[in-house]
Amino acid sequence: MKTSLQSLAVLLTLATISPFGLNAAGSDWPQWRGADRTDVSPETGLLKTWPAAGPKRVWLFENAGSGYSGPAIANGKLFTLGTREGSEVLLVLDANTGKELWTAKLGEVLDNGWGNGPRGTPTVDGDRVYSLSGPGNLVCVNVADGKILWQVSMSDLGGKKPNWGFSESVLVDGALVICTPGGSMGAVAALDKLTGKLRWQSTKFTDPAHYSSVVPARINNTDQYVQRTEKSVVGIAVKDGSLLWQTSFQGRTAVIPTPIVKGNAVYVTAGYGAGSKLVTIGAGNEVTVVYENKVMKNHHGGAILIGDHVYGHNDPAGWVCQDFATGAEVWSHAGLKKGGIGAADGMLYCLEEGSGTVVLVDASPKGWKEHGRFKLTPQTKIRSERGKIWTHPVISHGKLYLRDQDLIYCYDVKAP
Repeated sequence: MKTSLQSLAVLLTLATISPFGLNAAGSDWPQWRGADRTDVSPETGLLKTWPAAGPKRVWLFENAGSGYSGPAIANGKLFTLGTREGSEVLLVLDANTGKELWTAKLGEVLDNGWGNGPRGTPTVDGDRVYSLSGPGNLVCVNVADGKILWQVSMSDLGGKKPNWGFSESVLVDGALVICTPGGSMGAVAALDKLTGKLRWQSTKFTDPAHYSSVVPARINNTDQYVQRTEKSVVGIAVKDGSLLWQTSFQGRTAVIPTPIVKGNAVYVTAGYGAGSKLVTIGAGNEVTVVYENKVMKNHHGGAILIGDHVYGHNDPAGWVCQDFATGAEVWSHAGLKKGGIGAADGMLYCLEEGSGTVVLVDASPKGWKEHGRFKLTPQTKIRSERGKIWTHPVISHGKLYLRDQDLIYCYDVKAP
């Protein structure tokens, strides 16, 4: 791999740039947590304060089916996963109008008491889009017409479906598709993105799959993939899948949030009381633990690094700002319950998973300061009684995209 984490963001954004131009119309969001997998949009010129009723809704799509998949935005199209006619499907809409363009079947529907259907977000790479279904079917589809080009089951790679289904959003990096089947054949696998053929598996790292997604990184001049499972955080070599470094992380029940990498520092957090941990990777891949604490116990809403601070929900205490370098709490706020987070133009977009309340907040270590809130309406009638609004906010091309099962919402957040 010849790209670093920073250059990957540039390459992916350029590969999926809108025909109207990046600067004129904003930035694409071609995969989970955006082009660089940080959940921080590079968009500028957005509303700093919302009207009393919230930003203007541009469109509402009402036939996405079940699931928690988020939207990927590329070249004017919105890609997400849902269900229809007994199958999980890749669903493609016009991102500006909400008009359905096409669907592609991915196979059987994940049956789960917390909500049926797919969990991961599609990954768009040029003229192809890659999606992992809840039961573990990885499918490569032609962007133009929805034709399936190849598919591989995680079970063929030795994987076993986790309790709540495969939830990973696969990574496309250069010529490779990276996924996490878990298991004795190798927890992390690299496939040829054009053919689906196996390039390597991490035979020295064989943990069962959990629910997090891989992050690409360049640490100490070595290109690698950072992934985490219930009990481990690892660096896997891009060239051959060898295990570069490993540190323990005592997660519980479900480990979900994506790792954060800054330089040679790797940060992870998880809920169920697990907390957060920061390590640095030194010469010879020596791992040094900087801190382990309970300041951030993030369940599944995600944590975001902006500057020198991490923002997210500390379950069950409230929203927190944490010093990335020291792990210390900078501030906390209990006025909004647990949920997902996104960021753009110096602001946090916080979504309360239970009520569907969306809040615009300063992304600042000075404290929680709101600049508007509204409640999603209508809300789905098909959500499991135990399920919540678990799809994260996405900000792309001046629009805020949200989802509640079969309902996909698009709001205009561009400043006049």
